[in-house]
Amino acid sequence: MQSKKKPYLPLVLLMIFFLGISCQGDYTPKPRGYLRIDFPEKEYVRFDSSCPFSFTHPVYSRVLPDTDFYSEPCWINIEFPSFNGMIHISYKKVYGNLYQYMEDSRTLAYKHTIRADAIRETVYSDPDADVHGILYEIKGDAASSLQFYLTDSNNHFLRGSLYFNVEPDKDSLAPVIAYFKEDIIQMIESFEWK
Repeated sequence: MQSKKKPYLPLVLLMIFFLGISCQGDYTPKPRGYLRIDFPEKEYVRFDSSCPFSFTHPVYSRVLPDTDFYSEPCWINIEFPSFNGMIHISYKKVYGNLYQYMEDSRTLAYKHTIRADAIRETVYSDPDADVHGILYEIKGDAASSLQFYLTDSNNHFLRGSLYFNVEPDKDSLAPVIAYFKEDIIQMIESFEWK
């Protein structure tokens, strides 16, 4: 009786050899990290148009008319192309329905409670410019982290929401949101009704 050679024996020996020489170096897995973001210097320009309001916005943004099918006059988008983000601005004339607009803004902000860890409201009021409003800071993995509304309490109402075209991740977006929060506060503080 003749014994058969085992054809896989040289292959197994070759694999053991390569495994032995490949484990000679030190390997340390790298911790999970996020991309470094270089933010531009803060600089602002005034937006002024035929709309009944004006404000300053960052030079690294573009103000574009909202071309959505349902958009109304004086609805605009402030686009941040380098950050894949946008502030959607909607304007409404007030005809005795200010309370309804304010409640709608509050409802839209609090719809994010499903994903939010907390919602912080900051009241803004400039009686000299007749600008009053609330900034909603939505903490957590919500789709919109910053929302606000501004009004003169009689004739005008404006609402804004910051969105990024990425999957929400509070850890990676936190520095970007903090950076744009300063821009939104600047916009609110420079806001004027015509």
